[in-house]
Formats: sequence, structure tokens, C-alpha cells
Amino acid sequence: MTIIYFIIILGVIVFIHELGHFIFAKKSGIYVYEFSIGMGPRLFKWNRKNDETDYSIRLFPIGGFVQMAGEEIEEDTSIPKDKRFSSKTFGQKFMTVIAGIMMNFILAIVLLFIVALVSGAPQNKAIVGEVEEGYPASESGLMPGDEFVTINGKSANTSDKLTLQLQANIGEEITAEVNRQGEIKKITFSPKIVKEDGQESYKYGFQITDEIERGILPAIEYAFTKTFSLVHQMIFVIFYLITGQLSVSSLAGPVGIYSVVGEAASAGFINLVYLTAFISINVGFINFLPIPAFDGGRILFLIIEKIKGKPVDPKFENTIHSIGFFLLMALMILITYNDIIRLIG
Repeated sequence: MTIIYFIIILGVIVFIHELGHFIFAKKSGIYVYEFSIGMGPRLFKWNRKNDETDYSIRLFPIGGFVQMAGEEIEEDTSIPKDKRFSSKTFGQKFMTVIAGIMMNFILAIVLLFIVALVSGAPQNKAIVGEVEEGYPASESGLMPGDEFVTINGKSANTSDKLTLQLQANIGEEITAEVNRQGEIKKITFSPKIVKEDGQESYKYGFQITDEIERGILPAIEYAFTKTFSLVHQMIFVIFYLITGQLSVSSLAGPVGIYSVVGEAASAGFINLVYLTAFISINVGFINFLPIPAFDGGRILFLIIEKIKGKPVDPKFENTIHSIGFFLLMALMILITYNDIIRLIG
């Protein structure tokens, strides 16, 4: 079942992303050769009557693409010029490229709304709900009801930010500022090393409150605030990766996602819905980064083209995207290797 859930989750996310590109390409009058879910060898395809586009499913469910006329180095002269991507206005090209990212965020907001409607909307404030005796947090004077403000000088006023800051400072002494009934208190503590199932881990000895609100309005608020909170968290993840506060080993690839899908499935269907929203936000955010081979890289070239007032040399742009793709594959291999090591470890 984990394999089925894994394929469905990635399939839905990829489909929604590529559907965004496809809808705006068609709306802009761009000739679309193929709409594909999956990468690698084609398993099967179909074509609708009076539609130039082939719709296909490919072997590996880790991506997809919308192949449009006018993206090639050598343009297809059999396609009318006004139906090529390269001949469209800046606005049409920009919307066609960014639409996939937009659809990923829209999907996440809808799914998070469903999660909050079914299970209740958790509050996202970093308020301490429980402090365990005999652990560093209790010994430092941390109390239930304390609301985290900063960790080692960095903002930690939401549960997402708090989790990220603790991860970025794992194993180190923590100096926290907490709001206790309107008064700011400074608390210092270090994690305790504990052994569970033969594995060593760090434990502080406190939990964040799990209070929830029910209703449509709290669900709508949660869907938007959680999405923005996770995007904000990912911005810091990129920053910490660049500065070395987080290592590449902390990232997860397809194997890591597969493992997480199994854990989420065992916890219930609604956890799979939340996980799908979380991965969709990740896909949208990563694609927005101005990195070659991603949508953000294509957007960057469109902006350069707009500033220059003339198109970037297609050969140069395709070379940059190809280099970016190979580097991305190398990074994916490294992340997958780390995933496997964690899995068998």
C-alpha cells in the first residue's frame, strides 16, 4: 500500500503542477506536443479528437513535463510562428511558466483546509503545553504556557520556526526568550542524549500545545497561515544549507519521501492528505528558486530577456539548463544515498 500511496501522492502533485503549465499554454495559443505524467520510457499514450496534444504516462513517477513548440534550439517550422512559445508576449510566457508553481500552492491550501476542517485547525504559536520532569527544559525553569519568541537570537514564534531553529542548533546549548504572561524571560538549556530502540537522539523535555479550533473560518485561516509559515521555514532551510548550519544529509529524496509516506499512512488517511500538502508546497517553493532546470530558472531568463529587450540565445539558455539538470541529478543521487543509509541504519 505504501508504494500505491507514494505513486498517487507524487502523481497528484506532478499532475497539478503540469496542469498549470498546460492550461496557460493552451490559453495563450501555444502548440503543445505532449502532456506527460512521469519521466523515462512511455508506458502508454492517448489523443483526443481534434487535439494536437499527446497525453502520456511514463515509467518513473518523479516528474512530468508539458512539451511546447518554440522551446527547442531549432524551432519547428511546421508549427505556425504565432503558436510557438518563443513568439508569445512576456506576460503570456511568464504566466505559462509560473502557473505550475501557483497550482502547487493552491493544491496545498485546499488540502490544508480539508485537514483543518476534518481534524480541527491547530494553533501555530510556539506555546509550551507540557514540560517533563528530569529533563533540561524543566531544570532551566521553562513552564507550561510560556511562548517562545527567539532561539539563539533567531525568531521562533511559531511551531514551524521553533522546530527549524532546534534542528539548526541540534546538540548545542539553547538560549531562548519566552513570553511569560507579558514578561520576556531568558532561559538557557542544552539537550539530553537519550537512547530509544538502540538509537541515540537529543531530547529537551517539552512539548508544544496541541490546542485546536473547529469551524470553516479557522480552517481557512489555518490553510493560508500554515502555507505561508512552511514557505518561510523553507527560506530559512535554504539559508542554513548555504551557511552550513544544516547539511545536505538533512534533506530527503524519493526514498526518504517513500519512508515518510509509510509512516503517515500508518497514522491515518488525514496524515497522508497533510503530507501531500507539505510536499506540494516543497515542489512549488523549489521550482520558484532561480536555479537552472527549474521553473524559477526559466523565469529568470524571461526577466533577463525583458530587461535586454531581446531573447536570450536559445543555445546558451539550453546549455545552462542542461548543466543545472545534471547538477540536480548529482544532488539527487547524493540525497538518495543518504536516504538509503538512514533506512538501512
